[in-house]
Amino acid sequence: MKKVLIVEDEESMRLGLGDNLKFDGYNVDFAEDGEKGLNKIRENKYNLILLDIMLPKISGFEVCKTIRKEGVKTPVIMLTAKGEEIDKVLGLEIGADDYITKPFSLRELLARINAVLRRVENDSEEQIKIGKLEVDFNSYTATKNGNNVSLSSKEFDILHYLWNKKNKNVSRDELLSNIWGNDVYTTSRTIDNFILKLRQKIEDNPNDPKKIITIHGIGYKLLT
Repeated sequence: MKKVLIVEDEESMRLGLGDNLKFDGYNVDFAEDGEKGLNKIRENKYNLILLDIMLPKISGFEVCKTIRKEGVKTPVIMLTAKGEEIDKVLGLEIGADDYITKPFSLRELLARINAVLRRVENDSEEQIKIGKLEVDFNSYTATKNGNNVSLSSKEFDILHYLWNKKNKNVSRDELLSNIWGNDVYTTSRTIDNFILKLRQKIEDNPNDPKKIITIHGIGYKLLT
């Protein structure tokens, strides 16, 4: 049984989501503020985290940012009543896997949860090497010259997609559609920022990339 942590300060929302997820077969744990949520994430293993942004004590943004820095790869879906572009972009750039704006239907949320979990479960590649970076998509770990390299779950997803399309042109629209889905708002700038971060971890000289190259007017190509 998959275990989900709901970090949400609104009691009715927290309990309502919990009841519905339990009915759908999930084991559910709760936290009503960011501090308790962060502690639970550090102390327990979860398959998925539903993380509200506007939380007491520590914001959802800070919780997500902190756990990614600490190497926690558990998928995160951010929940918020805000719909501004900057919030969505920031949430995804700090390592969230998806983003859903309140009010949302239970059917939509379950579809997002299933999509994220399916993406994680389908990672069955053996360890591969891109430049000096060794990546294991099974364990979501990466090393370079024997040292651990921290990649966000979205960076792993983008790298995995580029690897599966290696030596082929991949457009920004294709990455947006396949990594974030058509119903999640992102921009080409978001993609470019993720590629920049990946180059810093892969390339000998990120300013003169040899592995992830830009295809002007289209997108990117991973060379092997």
